[in-house]
Amino acid sequence: MTRKTVRIAMNGVTGRMGYRQHLVRSLLAIREQGGLDLGDGTVLWPEPLLVGRREHALKEMAERHGLDPVADVSTDLEAVLADERVDIYFDAQVTAAREEAIKKAVAAGKHIYTEKPTATGLEGALELARLAEAAGVKHGVVQDKIFLPGLLKLKRLIDGGFFGRILSVRGEFGYWVFEGDWQSAQRPSWNYRSEDGGGIVVDMFPHWEYVLHELFGAVRTVQAQATTHIPTRWDERGKPYEATADDAAYGVFQLEGGAIAQINSSWAVRVNRDELVEFQVDGTEGSAVAGLRNCRVQHRSHTPKPVWNPDLPATESFREQWQEVPDNEEFDNGFKTQWELFLRHVALDEPWRWDLLAGARGVQLAELGLKSSAEGRRLDVPELSL
Repeated sequence: MTRKTVRIAMNGVTGRMGYRQHLVRSLLAIREQGGLDLGDGTVLWPEPLLVGRREHALKEMAERHGLDPVADVSTDLEAVLADERVDIYFDAQVTAAREEAIKKAVAAGKHIYTEKPTATGLEGALELARLAEAAGVKHGVVQDKIFLPGLLKLKRLIDGGFFGRILSVRGEFGYWVFEGDWQSAQRPSWNYRSEDGGGIVVDMFPHWEYVLHELFGAVRTVQAQATTHIPTRWDERGKPYEATADDAAYGVFQLEGGAIAQINSSWAVRVNRDELVEFQVDGTEGSAVAGLRNCRVQHRSHTPKPVWNPDLPATESFREQWQEVPDNEEFDNGFKTQWELFLRHVALDEPWRWDLLAGARGVQLAELGLKSSAEGRRLDVPELSL
């Protein structure tokens, strides 16, 4: 086996997602398994270069995970991008800082892999896609939800024709994020300030775009209601601040082919479901409920015939009338799986469709969702092109 090193500049790894999912559970996990076997006698070996503003935190992180606290850490993005040994630029910063950094990385000829949303607005997101295409660099956007075990099982059902004609998709996402006064919040305070790029629409609608697009069809119209249920929260220093961004959104999406999707997203809801996100899909031949890991089905032939009678207590457990979909395979971490596919795309030019144009579709849906909410009407979602 020949080892081939790929140097990856990782900007934003001091944040929760950049650290846990992308550094530890993806690139370091690939190293722990001996690298990425390309199948041609070559093993790809990722070398993370941690980039950010807080040098002390980066050095501590590097030492914790066996990286060089000098050679593998930098606070100078321009110097990192000028380094010919760096192959890929990865961005997990706050959205407001992402667009400019990616432009610099593209100009430096680096391949791009980034969290979403890719920019604060559609024009910026499209410009990034056009610049990357013109530069001839590989580019990808994290679309982790479609690699979750529950949604992989759901995709298996769709591909197998289980549903017949799909009629509707209903999604429930969210949990109670503490305000920060008497219990610390589980999310950073910038999430609730629109001036800092916060809001559940700009966070979650890009996810819903690719989930719906990949599994059921492109989104053709959107009608949304965004709101701020909790107007005052407390920041990391314990000081109260005004929440200027939406913390809940209720969206209805018409999909290509005629199916209707309805997805509720909220950071002000208490969970009464099996998983933090669940999608129910109803079709002429069967239905399914998929979460992060599990998926349950009810076929047409096993569908009960309930009768509405509010004067009598229910005599049957409707949940027990569903069957669990077996794993039938081992599921790896979804972020790691997509990282491996992107690295293969860079190294071998294997097919790849989760690019910056796909990322722009997510930004477009978020932008239109906020516009729909502000104007109180349903909006068309035009097809994008470079």
